[in-house]
Amino acid sequence: MKTMKYNYFKTLLIAVTSTLLISSCTKDQVKPQLQDGKSTVVNDLPGDVGKTISTGFKTFYFSFSTNAKIDSGQKKTSQWDIAFAKEYNSYVSINSGTNDASYGFGGTGKGKMVAVNKAYDQVTQAPADDEFAINGITATGWDSGSGNGWYFYDLKTHLAVPVKNRTYVLVTADGKFAKLEMVSMYKGAPAVVTDLNWPAPYFTFRYFVQQDGSRNLSTKD
Repeated sequence: MKTMKYNYFKTLLIAVTSTLLISSCTKDQVKPQLQDGKSTVVNDLPGDVGKTISTGFKTFYFSFSTNAKIDSGQKKTSQWDIAFAKEYNSYVSINSGTNDASYGFGGTGKGKMVAVNKAYDQVTQAPADDEFAINGITATGWDSGSGNGWYFYDLKTHLAVPVKNRTYVLVTADGKFAKLEMVSMYKGAPAVVTDLNWPAPYFTFRYFVQQDGSRNLSTKD
C-alpha cells in the first residue's frame, strides 16, 4: 500500500511539474522578454483614456530623449519624436518639419521612418538614406493591406492584434537613428486579448536610439 501511494504522489508531482514547465515555456514564447540592457521599454503609457470613437481621441506627443510625453504646445519643435493620434491613439507618426502629413509640419523636426519586416533584435543597421526617400512612411497604425501597419484589426472581435516581426527604423526629431517596436495598446500588454472591454489605450513599446550618430542599431551583445 505504501508503495502504491508513493508511486501515485510521484506521478502526480511529475505531472504538475511538467504542466508548470510547459506553461512557463508557453508564456515565454508568446510574451518575450523586452528588456535587453540597451533598449528603453515603456509599459502602459496611457493614451486619451476614457474617450470613444464618437468623441475622438486627443493627440499626444512622446520624446525618446526624456522618455515621457511633452506638452502639445511644443509640437512645432524637435522636443518630441513620435505622436499618437486618431482612433485609440494608435496612429504613430514621426516629427518632420518638411512632411506636410506629419504633426510636426512647419517645425524643426527631422523625423523619418521605414517599416522593416524583421524581429526587433534582428534589426542591427539603419538603411541608407535612399531607403527612407523611396520607402519612407509618415506614420504606422492599422495594417489594412499596406504592409506598414503595426497591428491588424479583427473585424469580428474588434480587437487589435500586433503584427509579428515588424520593426520601425526612424530618424529622430534631432537627426539620430533609432528603432521602435510597438507591442500592445492594451493595459498590461496581455499575450492574448479576449475581452472587448479590456482597458485601452495603454501603450507598451520599446525603442533604441543610437547616440553616436552611426547607423548601428544592434541591441544584443
